[in-house]
Amino acid sequence: MDLIDRLKELATRIERQRASVHTEEAAKTAFVLPFIQALGYDVFNPSEVIPELTADVRMKKGEKVDYALKSEDKIVMLIECKPIDSDLENNHVGQLYRYFSVTEEARFGVLTDGLRYLFYSDLEKENKMDERPFFEFNMLDFSPKHVEELKKFSKSNFDLDTIIGSASNLKYHRALVTEIIKEFSSPSFDFTKLFTSKRRDFWMMSQNGVSIHYCPSPVV
Repeated sequence: MDLIDRLKELATRIERQRASVHTEEAAKTAFVLPFIQALGYDVFNPSEVIPELTADVRMKKGEKVDYALKSEDKIVMLIECKPIDSDLENNHVGQLYRYFSVTEEARFGVLTDGLRYLFYSDLEKENKMDERPFFEFNMLDFSPKHVEELKKFSKSNFDLDTIIGSASNLKYHRALVTEIIKEFSSPSFDFTKLFTSKRRDFWMMSQNGVSIHYCPSPVV
């Protein structure tokens, strides 16, 4: 069974069981572990999937990250889980940030509520997790393109250099899209000024008898 088929099967289960999953532990057992398993990792083998990995942070002792995934005997990814519908970005990313900084082997951190999976890395400064995720996978809203990106994290396809290169491209594309949406929903002064000046230029050109035609390709 291909990855996309395993994910579709899990998505169907999530839709059926979501209403009865109320705690973090329930989300881990019902949704997160099957997700890890879909990526090809043996969730019953501690040499591949380490539950409750100790990640003590200076004055904070007894800190543990929910799961750590290993590839070629090295920890490559940390997964921190929260209850369904948690505000992951605003309330919980700091916890994963702390774990990431003390687990030097891992280059990827994942924050999830069993439905959404936010993927982070250290693209800006080594061993310091970026503030924003470079990739998001939503179990209830994914496309074949999303699955192809996710497949890079599977056990059989995991290659650090490939993922880092892809992560860098995804990060800046995601940031660009975010800024564009932000400008259209709440335009800044500079954006408004630029837009109004362009409208004025087009109006003046039309008044002077200059024909304005749509150009289907950008001019570099």
